[in-house]
Amino acid sequence: MKLKMDISDVEKSTIRKLSFRILPFLILCYLIAYIDRVNVGFAALTMNQEIGLTATAFGFGATLFFIAYVAFEIPSNVAMEKFGARIWIARIMITWGIVGVGTAFVTGPTSYSIARFLMGAAEAGFFPGVLLYLTLWFPKRYMASIVAAFMVAIPLSSFLGSPISAMLLSLHGLFGFSGWQILLMLEGIPAVILGLLCLVWLPNRPQDVNWLNAEQKKWLTNTLMYERDQQLNIENKESKAQRKNKLMQLLTNKYLWLFTIIYAGSSATSNILSLWMPQILKSFHLTAMQTGLLNMIPFGLAAVFMIFWGIRSDKTGDRSLNTAIPLFITSFGLFLTLFNSSLSISLILFSLVLMGNYAIKGPFWALVSEKIPPTIVALAIASINTLAHIGTGIMNYIMGALKDYSGSFQVSLLPLCALTFAGAVIALLLSRKPRNLKPKKVHVSP
Repeated sequence: MKLKMDISDVEKSTIRKLSFRILPFLILCYLIAYIDRVNVGFAALTMNQEIGLTATAFGFGATLFFIAYVAFEIPSNVAMEKFGARIWIARIMITWGIVGVGTAFVTGPTSYSIARFLMGAAEAGFFPGVLLYLTLWFPKRYMASIVAAFMVAIPLSSFLGSPISAMLLSLHGLFGFSGWQILLMLEGIPAVILGLLCLVWLPNRPQDVNWLNAEQKKWLTNTLMYERDQQLNIENKESKAQRKNKLMQLLTNKYLWLFTIIYAGSSATSNILSLWMPQILKSFHLTAMQTGLLNMIPFGLAAVFMIFWGIRSDKTGDRSLNTAIPLFITSFGLFLTLFNSSLSISLILFSLVLMGNYAIKGPFWALVSEKIPPTIVALAIASINTLAHIGTGIMNYIMGALKDYSGSFQVSLLPLCALTFAGAVIALLLSRKPRNLKPKKVHVSP
């Protein structure tokens, strides 16, 4: 009995040290990644007019970002397998930082579009790279909570980045540069610095660190090795035909396409509002700093509510309902903006929209793991994420085109409202379905 307690104590202390030594730095990296991805939303407050960008051209640049992000994700992952997660994460950050700084020198729609495409190509593979790196340090049973903590960086990026971007935008004329140029240059530099720090701060393996004692290193190494051996045994026992059948199972599994619709709405909402909400708020005749401070509020509330709803989802266990309810809130919040011309009410509505939108992250991915057969769930998660990003790119272009056509930000949000409503209905209907759809069975030898 004492041995069991000793092992438990070693495990707890090891995970605690890993969480404090590795996770905060990676969260900071992801925070900077998202700030660099969406800071053009604040730059657009003055950049669009200065270089002649219409809303359609601005939205098209966002579409090109996601096209490149999807197209280069697989090649980036292949390179990561060759060079290692730590080195490749550093390469990605340094590259996107350089592209971010370079974006400050765009002169029109063409150069802006090229810059956004290059940014998407540079950032491709970062999230999978971090996930791979985390699997080298954390046992599987901790990965869900670790990844959830890591993803809080997404709403926090807009919460923290908004006032910083507004402040930098106000430095117009410094050293002869426009405010939006200073913003993009200074916010691109931290990515380069953090990329270089990755090579120093992130260790390769447990044996390389001095902040784990011998007992902790032994427990961690043995646990991770056991999990890898189990996975390799499963993979080695699968024939080529069985692996091919996995792909067919995935493509013919209706849940893949239903989940893609659900997540496309969520992905599009978070990315579109990160890019466009500064312009929407600025349309109420606010200063850049007022826009930045108000833009913080919805994303800050969303970060807190995301954690609360994830805990609630775990307690109730009803993943479908806990995905559907926030999405309905998101959809109705977007719809109600159509009938509103008040700044304060708009802020309340956008807060509800983002709180609902980010709240689905935890229960949604848990729902995917429940509904998709275990043999193809990893492939399904990657596919859903990729397909949803394609939808996000398309929605950004539609948003810009509708804004130019109608002259109204509220009207341009209607397609997003429809997509999130469709996702909410699907999630609600899934709660009434049997737990698992029975696909063609693949026999895997024990």
